[in-house]
Amino acid sequence: MLFMPDIFTLSAYETSAEQFFDALLSRKADLVLDVRLKNTNQLCGFTRQKDLEYLIPQITGAAYVHDLRFAPTPELLDRYRKHWNWIGWEEYREQYDALMRKRGAEFAFRSSYGTYSAVCILGTATKKRRSHSEALVELLTDKSEKECSI
Repeated sequence: MLFMPDIFTLSAYETSAEQFFDALLSRKADLVLDVRLKNTNQLCGFTRQKDLEYLIPQITGAAYVHDLRFAPTPELLDRYRKHWNWIGWEEYREQYDALMRKRGAEFAFRSSYGTYSAVCILGTATKKRRSHSEALVELLTDKSEKECSI
């Protein structure tokens, strides 16, 4: 049987620092995998890459990794987030899933992060908009459940 860590999502948006770090601690995350395309500007607040690289290990003891292999292309993200040539969640998700299959996301995840026990995939969901981090978790866990049942 193949081992797959406990995988969950957390949003960098609309989350206080207290909620963010409490969630990591309560789920006993040993890795925060940041799959955001953009994570360095001031709008990210305490979830800027530079800050998380310091804060996550200090507060939770978990590792922090920013891995663009799991991020959408800038064009795909713009089509979902911006109103020109706009696509809805279902189409965005289909195109993101196809991109992840093309990039070999499952193999990349398993080979790079399969030794962790609890992985938080950090995305950008809001009350009004879903995040590719959700689609990634479903892609990874759906495949692992099918493989483990064989």
